[in-house]
Amino acid sequence: MTLLKNLFDLSGRTAIVTGGSRGLGLQIAEALGEYGAQIALVARKRSELEEAVQNLAGQGIKAAAFDADLSSAGVTTELVERIAAHFGRIDILVNNAGATWGAAAEEYPIEGWDKVINVNLTAVFTLTQAVARHSFLPNQGGVVINVASIEGLLGHHHSRLGTVAYNAAKGGVISLTRALAAEWGHRNIRINALAPGFFPSKMTAVTVREHGDEMIRQTPLGKLGNENDIKGAALLLASDASGHITGQTIIVDGGASII
Repeated sequence: MTLLKNLFDLSGRTAIVTGGSRGLGLQIAEALGEYGAQIALVARKRSELEEAVQNLAGQGIKAAAFDADLSSAGVTTELVERIAAHFGRIDILVNNAGATWGAAAEEYPIEGWDKVINVNLTAVFTLTQAVARHSFLPNQGGVVINVASIEGLLGHHHSRLGTVAYNAAKGGVISLTRALAAEWGHRNIRINALAPGFFPSKMTAVTVREHGDEMIRQTPLGKLGNENDIKGAALLLASDASGHITGQTIIVDGGASII
């Protein structure tokens, strides 16, 4: 019988975390690194990546920085090759990088729509496809965690700034998760999603500042997400502890979406 603690052990595995220089991405990197994974952090800004790598090193976590703009066509294959050459293997992919654009639906600019869909949905598919081609399919195994959002399952009140493209993209991520899990399950590739509620971050700063108190009142647990709240769910989905879970979306929102 396998000891339960061993099911969470990620020693010897390499995890790619996009949008990993701050916020939820860095928190997920900390969780996977604490349990033994070596981390490939991906983001656009080199300076922020290097700071994050130093942050992880201070916790005893082996990490390396890979700057890339995932919205640019054709970068994913080269990025995956760089990561594989550095670490020698790829076992886990966390698609966390994202972008948003706020505007009323009737005024939403097509350039905003294209940007949000490209970063939040298209790039998730192209990077997952590149990692699968390079590592997961040839090796007959791998794990993908897509960071979606409760915004992909819900709308929000008209008093808040419209995010129609973000909602559409995150809903697409949830459907993509299920479609790829069904197609690649027989190849021993597990694909799941996390759907966070509101966590204070650079992306959510305006919404939290203007509506944070209201959100807290409407959340059964009475708080926004903190720096530890995403970690346990991410570790579960990345590890063998979720060996019989695929195609699922775990909501991490303090219960906000149930009322």
